[in-house]
Amino acid sequence: MKSKLSQVVAAVLLTATASLGAQAQEVKIGYVNSERILRETNLAKAAESKLQAEFSRREKALLDQETKLRGAAEKLDKDGPALTDAERSRRQRELIEQDRDLQRKRREFNEDVAQRKSEETTALVEKANKVIKQIFEQEKYDLIVQDAIHASPRVDITKKVIDALNAQK
Repeated sequence: MKSKLSQVVAAVLLTATASLGAQAQEVKIGYVNSERILRETNLAKAAESKLQAEFSRREKALLDQETKLRGAAEKLDKDGPALTDAERSRRQRELIEQDRDLQRKRREFNEDVAQRKSEETTALVEKANKVIKQIFEQEKYDLIVQDAIHASPRVDITKKVIDALNAQK
């Protein structure tokens, strides 16, 4: 009786172990590094160039205005002792007003750049997510994780996603 019971227990343990081993082999996990996608894809590089072209004129205009303002401030410092109090005060007010205008334009510029970067990033992320979903379905993954703290290179499919995105027009 004891040997019969131990045979049954051994058979159950063997079946359970085999079952767990089979299940462990069936799980397919992938990892994607989003930062690399946003940095290395042709779409990301094109978006960066597009933004640079879109905002370069405004940035140059702001830098020119900043240079002129700095020059006017230096001229006021140099000419200040020879100016009347009223003239010096008038020029200081003008400089303060020009500085406020410059700061407002700089703030608007930075907000516009941030908004456009966000729009371009969102579009790229949507395309990447579609590619990731296609890979998930085609290669029958059980789980694909983005931005894990640690991931083995064995499960890293970032290159595959980048290549698929770069293949798109």
